[in-house]
Amino acid sequence: MLQRRQFLRTAASAGVLQALARGVAADDGPTPKPSKPEAPGLADRLASYVAGVRHTDIDAATIERVKSHLVDTLGCGIAAFDEGPVRICRELALAAGGQTSSVIGSRGRATPDMATFANGAAFRYYDLNDVYVGSATCHPSDNIAACLAVAEAEGSSTSELITAIAVAYEINCRLADAFDFGARGWDDATIFSLPAAALAAGMLMKLPAQRLAHAVNLSLNDHIPMGQTRAQSLSDWKGLADADAARNGVFAAMLARAGLTGPAPIFEGRRGFFQLVSGPADVDVGSFGGPGKPFKIHECGMKAYPVVVYAQTAVMASLAIAREVGDLKRISRLEIATTTQGYVSAGRDPEKWTPENRDTADHSLPYIAARAMFDGDIDNASYAPQKLRDPQILAFMRKITVVEDSALMTPRGAAPPVRISADLSGGGQIKREVRTMPGFAGQTMSREDIERKFRGNVRTRWPKDRTESTLRALWSLDMASDARGLLASLRFS
Repeated sequence: MLQRRQFLRTAASAGVLQALARGVAADDGPTPKPSKPEAPGLADRLASYVAGVRHTDIDAATIERVKSHLVDTLGCGIAAFDEGPVRICRELALAAGGQTSSVIGSRGRATPDMATFANGAAFRYYDLNDVYVGSATCHPSDNIAACLAVAEAEGSSTSELITAIAVAYEINCRLADAFDFGARGWDDATIFSLPAAALAAGMLMKLPAQRLAHAVNLSLNDHIPMGQTRAQSLSDWKGLADADAARNGVFAAMLARAGLTGPAPIFEGRRGFFQLVSGPADVDVGSFGGPGKPFKIHECGMKAYPVVVYAQTAVMASLAIAREVGDLKRISRLEIATTTQGYVSAGRDPEKWTPENRDTADHSLPYIAARAMFDGDIDNASYAPQKLRDPQILAFMRKITVVEDSALMTPRGAAPPVRISADLSGGGQIKREVRTMPGFAGQTMSREDIERKFRGNVRTRWPKDRTESTLRALWSLDMASDARGLLASLRFS
């Protein structure tokens, strides 16, 4: 024991002496040369970009696209109003209190972050809202909920709302292009809604660049979602995860506005995003949309069917084969060839052949193909419980295999291609390959197409005259004075 105490005293003394020696050396030695200033981190560059965007940077074509995606998204939200998970989110938001931001369809209001969650849940629930197909696939319209809630709370002008939506799309899509970490197991469809919503909300709050950067830091550090959300048998959370990401983004902006700082550098740090989540990436913020540079919203697609994006073309191919075959009993085997991402998302897991709920079924290539062939369409009613248990569909699905074809590549902004081959019991084969479809790159939905989809989504809610007046108001949004009350005008409960 005595030896141990002597050792500790000696070690402590040595430590003090070493510290003193370092101090003397620092005082007596030459002054070190100043280090070269570090380049701004990605969070700072994103913040500087957002702080510099002005409404005058948004050209007329981009304003039209913003309005188009807003109309489409609101229609999707109204259609899903009565769904159980959407109702739960709405009731929680309203119970939390707050009088600043409308909750779609209701007469109640909530705080901006909780209104974002409730409205985002409605917008996304049917998986019918828009989609961006880049290096990763995401649903940038999920950030519209954040923009609407914060714009209403802040009393923003419609020009500020439109600018914020364009910026949210830009951040979400550009980051989706720059990173590829789906193989690492993270939910790449959701992650970049965190900084996108934080920056769009912070922009509407008129935060300076420094606080915008902290909003990014705060949004990312504690909220990275796992990919189990979209693997095997899917749950309610599949339709709600992005709403939660947007909620976290808005809350991060609220914290940053109040003066809270977040961990930095969030991307480049020793235990930051590059190191733990994605691996290194080079993001050229200078190429983002602005004067003379197109905005990414122009590359976003609009869905015709309430199915995962990888099955949009599969519906068309299935319908074509069914029309030619006539009697589906003639089909002895059906092979669906899809992209790598399509196989992983909608054709790899055994659960896709026995979907127990809507969330799994609308991400099941076997179910979607079979249901489309038997019913001649896919709509929200295609996932009713009795349809999921339909014996003839389950039997037909046993004839279906899904394969990955690396030759099926998806050009940026396009619909993922598919090839379906049907072997016939009497001999012969029918094959259909679909590589593009209306709503995606090169075939942008027109106003007439968007209005047709909107009317279909709201037809059980409003009489025709209200639907038409709502459409007129939405298309003239950029002519209105302010964004406050936009969702309040959509009340029906």
